[in-house]
Amino acid sequence: MKKLLLGSVLAASSIFTVTACTSVNATTDTTPTAQMQKNHKDGAMKGPMSKLDLTATQQAQIKAIMQNKRGDRTTDRAAHQAERAQMDQQIQALTNASTLNTAALNRLADQRAAKEKQRFIERVQTQHAIAQVLTAEQRAKMEQMKSERQEKGRKHSKDRKGHDKQHQGM
Repeated sequence: MKKLLLGSVLAASSIFTVTACTSVNATTDTTPTAQMQKNHKDGAMKGPMSKLDLTATQQAQIKAIMQNKRGDRTTDRAAHQAERAQMDQQIQALTNASTLNTAALNRLADQRAAKEKQRFIERVQTQHAIAQVLTAEQRAKMEQMKSERQEKGRKHSKDRKGHDKQHQGM
């Protein structure tokens, strides 16, 4: 009897929900509003670069740098995925083995460190190339925005740590 009552209550609430949604005339308008179109003009810089008052030449140069970086990444995507899958298999094999093969573990750690080093080098090279396009004032403003973003992240991290401590006592 309880199951029948519960089932009928769930069915009735589902019907009411569907009816309410359709009676509100909720449309699924996916066309962007004028404000969204204004904020995201085709070809406009996004993120921190949009706040630097870049000239058209600077924008074109930075876009070329980013496109070059992105192009390198997309051409090697399949190779990177295969490498990642192979490394995951090796890690799984090490994890499932009855004894830990420290030599193989060290090789995997070295491979991962080399990949991270390469990503770091590429990121700094890209940042350097972009910095060369900016004026001294724009570089200073970019550094200030970076500092503010890092400080905001630190504050958020501290807030989270305090939040975690409050819940540990409960």
